[in-house]
Amino acid sequence: MAYRSSGSGYADVAAHFRKRIEDGDLATGDLIPSVSDIREQFGVSAKTVSRALGVLKNEGLLTSRGALGTVVATPASVTSGVDRLPRMARTGRRYGHGEDSTGHRVMIRSVHDPKIARALDVDDSDEVVIRIRTFRQDGRPTSVGVSVYPPRTWTTVTELADEERMSGYFGTIYTERTGREVIPGERIGYLRMASQDELDALEIKVPSVTPVIVFVTDVTFHDEDGPVAYWEDVYAPGEKIRIPAEAGVQ
Repeated sequence: MAYRSSGSGYADVAAHFRKRIEDGDLATGDLIPSVSDIREQFGVSAKTVSRALGVLKNEGLLTSRGALGTVVATPASVTSGVDRLPRMARTGRRYGHGEDSTGHRVMIRSVHDPKIARALDVDDSDEVVIRIRTFRQDGRPTSVGVSVYPPRTWTTVTELADEERMSGYFGTIYTERTGREVIPGERIGYLRMASQDELDALEIKVPSVTPVIVFVTDVTFHDEDGPVAYWEDVYAPGEKIRIPAEAGVQ
């Protein structure tokens, strides 16, 4: 069904196609409708359409193919774990086109990292569930995702301790079973040294004495009683990280 709204501007047009690309409705190489078709669909001028397409090209989402027209570009940025949640809520899809994850590991162990212990408000002796995976784009490792769950979360969502991939977002299951809403906190980004495990997962081969700096983002999820999860994404050097305008708002 055609998308229409009164007073649509270039930002509305851009947002429409951006969401379709993020949701996987449009894949790499798919042809975008012609300018005249988009004008008819949105009821806007050719100048508005050109401006919207220019925005998406600058974001690396679209590219021109000469006489063929404008097509969806090969993804040039990495989507972090928390940014997958709106797409999952809208479509049920965990991954976009060309995305996958490998190297899934699940562990139950005491907290060794003081930072994570503080974030989850647990003692060093408390056993947490740690889930690790390597995200890939067209086979290329782009980031390592780590999620950590305190006892009150993984004893409620017992699937978190299983080796199998989760079938959905833990927060949805947690809310269904407790009646308490899960809300992501502020996402923090910073630089730090990569561990050897992270270098191996990202397939980075360097001498052991060579330091490698990586960009990391983390976020802590809460319900009304306190923290319920800590997520961390470690990005391969050189990868671009897409940060939506509504990042952290669900």
